[in-house]
Amino acid sequence: MYLVKNPSLLRKVYPSLLWRIRTKEKELFITFDDGPHPIITPWVLDMLDQFKAKATFFCIGKNVDLYPEIYQEIIKRGHAIGNHTQSHNNGWKTMNKEYLESIQEAAKKIDSNLFRPPYGKIKPSQIRKVKKDFKIVMWSVISGDFDSRLLPEECLNNVVQNTEKGNIIVFHDSDKAEKNMKYVLPRLLNHFTQIGWTFKKLS
Repeated sequence: MYLVKNPSLLRKVYPSLLWRIRTKEKELFITFDDGPHPIITPWVLDMLDQFKAKATFFCIGKNVDLYPEIYQEIIKRGHAIGNHTQSHNNGWKTMNKEYLESIQEAAKKIDSNLFRPPYGKIKPSQIRKVKKDFKIVMWSVISGDFDSRLLPEECLNNVVQNTEKGNIIVFHDSDKAEKNMKYVLPRLLNHFTQIGWTFKKLS
């Protein structure tokens, strides 16, 4: 169960979390979770290059261990990176000590003060501790690219119909999301580029 667009109530309950970027410009902030992936991430990087778009990649530490050269390529191409724990830990199901240790383990190789909780699930007690060292980044719109029940066309509509200035949009450079993401990303980039929008990385 997930909501394509995060409700305003959530933003009010957790104001210290980053849900969107305040801007008057036609700017969007695409993010990718769960990489790096040896095949899908390079495809994403090439697609972003075609549209002169920048993005932010929230990387899993164990995947950085497996594919350090792909991780370095993300940085080399001018994108931002963020911490997504060492092993994709679900904060609601993980003891605080283990959760924080997973973040710190990932931080040894991911040099960033940006953190996104896997599944968007993080306890208030974890938020209090994590935000001492990291900016916790959530999202405005989630594409649903990981949802096998969604047709690619539905996935695209989820994003296009719900996107506003300053929105943070979630995709995944992962096997599970590949089919939908590869359909949606080029069409999303083309659509918004054609009407004068730009894609920026988080800082």
